Amino acid sequence: MPQRLTRWSAPVVALVPLLVALAVIVLLGDGERAPGPADGLPEGYAGARAATLARDLPAGEDLVAVAFSSTGERLDDAQVGDLRGLADDLGAVASDDGPALVLADDGTAALAFVPLDASSPAEGVEAVTALRELLADRSPSGVDALVTGPTAVQADLEAVFDGANVLLLGVTAGVVALLLILTYRSPVLWVVPLVTVGVADRLAAVLATQTMAGLDIAFDDGTTGILSILVFGAGTDYALLLISRYRSELAVHESRYAAMAVALRRTAGAVLSSALTVVLGVLTLTLSLIPTTRGLGVASAIGIAVAAVFVLVVLPAALVCFGRWVFWPRIPRVTAPAPSSQERGVWWRIGRAVARRPAAVATGSVALVALLSGGLLGVDVGLDEADQFIDTPEAIVAAERIGESFPAGVADPVRVLTRADGPEVLAAVEDVPGVESARLKAAGGPVAALEVVLDAPAGSGRAEDAVRALRSGLAAYPATYVTGTEADALDRADAGRRDLLVIIPLVVLLVLLVLGALLRSVVAPVVLVATVVATYAASLGAAWWLFTGVFGFAALDTNVPLFAFVFLVALGVDYNIFLVSRAREDAVEWGSRAGMLRALASTGGVITSAGVLLAAVFTVLGLLPSVALAQIGVVICLGVLLDTLLVRTVLVPALALMLGDRFWWPGSPGRRDPGADHADAVASPVLADLS
Repeated sequence: MPQRLTRWSAPVVALVPLLVALAVIVLLGDGERAPGPADGLPEGYAGARAATLARDLPAGEDLVAVAFSSTGERLDDAQVGDLRGLADDLGAVASDDGPALVLADDGTAALAFVPLDASSPAEGVEAVTALRELLADRSPSGVDALVTGPTAVQADLEAVFDGANVLLLGVTAGVVALLLILTYRSPVLWVVPLVTVGVADRLAAVLATQTMAGLDIAFDDGTTGILSILVFGAGTDYALLLISRYRSELAVHESRYAAMAVALRRTAGAVLSSALTVVLGVLTLTLSLIPTTRGLGVASAIGIAVAAVFVLVVLPAALVCFGRWVFWPRIPRVTAPAPSSQERGVWWRIGRAVARRPAAVATGSVALVALLSGGLLGVDVGLDEADQFIDTPEAIVAAERIGESFPAGVADPVRVLTRADGPEVLAAVEDVPGVESARLKAAGGPVAALEVVLDAPAGSGRAEDAVRALRSGLAAYPATYVTGTEADALDRADAGRRDLLVIIPLVVLLVLLVLGALLRSVVAPVVLVATVVATYAASLGAAWWLFTGVFGFAALDTNVPLFAFVFLVALGVDYNIFLVSRAREDAVEWGSRAGMLRALASTGGVITSAGVLLAAVFTVLGLLPSVALAQIGVVICLGVLLDTLLVRTVLVPALALMLGDRFWWPGSPGRRDPGADHADAVASPVLADLS
């Protein structure tokens, strides 16, 4: 960190890191890694193990279902004849020695299973795209052709994310720029932090993706999308804290270099502690069983570290290069000390209101948080595949259309992969309750593949029971795994519960340790972490009511509770650190109670601005086509707003005022002048009351 910037060193400190960053961005570019078949599946579960066995299957064993439906009342004989010829040309696989094209009993639709010539997930996506283009050209007039199946769903997922990250980055930058302009009310100042954080974002994306590609860590489009949100959100928050302190010091120091030196010295500790807490928090995601979740943890840690370095190194140098005029039209000038100046602000008045009846304020705040947390009682976790997208893609439409004319489960059958004897496993499968039909799809090699159609609709409780019964019935066969959409959903749900039990306690412990080391206290960290956890519960409960009552979501995605907790707790600690570190600093002169009141007056505005900005940035996730990412954005938005507008600025000060010096136990703020309160009371009756 540049502790002593001068007229000559500031441009160098500002430009050299920026030029190095731009060189890295241009020369390296984003890292690339071919997606693996088990990237989104929990390690050690049947789906991931089946993906490993699938490598020994011959090419062309990956099938997609093609639904042909009449745009009129029924398919006529000419259309059926054309479709049979088309199915033969596509190499459609016959089912149980039947025809390659299966007609529905109602005569409105036909179904064919077409093999894909692909040896990897990426090739499978390309094959689906090519198949859809061919069907658009060759389908008979009056017939719609839709492709579905797991590979088709993956193709749709990649298609809807195509270009989404560019949109996400553009909208995020626009939101940040708008909020910075409103915060500073300057046509110039906002450009400096925005450019600084923008370069940090691109550098973080390059470093993160190159690191993950080099270490073969799984990541996807959602990883880079969330990474940009984190870097812009956290980086701008750090910038707001630094600029706020810098502006205050400009009113005291004639030299802008001296003002920045003081501002940097007094904010660096809070920013570094905050960044360290967030880095440690997101790194706990590397303990997840799901590879892409581990990748998100690595990427987020790199992003936060880069953001903190740029804000503490590049931003201070850039600001002093421009001089005081960068704040135009509200240019800060050196003024005479005004002991009562803080008492003119809205947050001072809020602090006075809290100070009059802290117990009543704390009780009311806790009651509101508890009320919002009541929504947790109805939370349902686990989205069906059909509910994963904001806009329904072709693969889901096709599956629903097949379900209207064919038996349940035929569009997306369960797969059984085994190294045991295929016919013997097939016989066992046919005896399992809930199985409509089964066939041996591949045999004769080291791995046999079976296709099992369930008699229950996808996503239903009966389908889950059938998968469990199937796994139980095949437990005696070695290296035999039940996979597919229904089975993999069960695995993810189970792995999600395990991740919550492992990661959440660790995050809480890490945050307690960091706050304890920073504040040299036991009571304060416990109080602060308790309020953050309560904020999480309230935001998740309130979001559930919003999801079910407004958006019509049937359930939360499996990842939402974990991601929301890690990001909310880690980022929520930022505001704890901003407030309490300043309170400890002021308590040295003013005492614990008055120090907290002054800290609220001086940081309430910047915390609120930072919180509103971070909440707005996370809402941008709603622009992406994924319901899971939209849910994460809404939960974190609600949590950050609740934290900054109520918990951090009302509840925590009320609790601190009630506890007094006990808030810092077993340490103390270490006041230098025991008579300070008496002198300050002359200017402030409120401080006299708090002494």
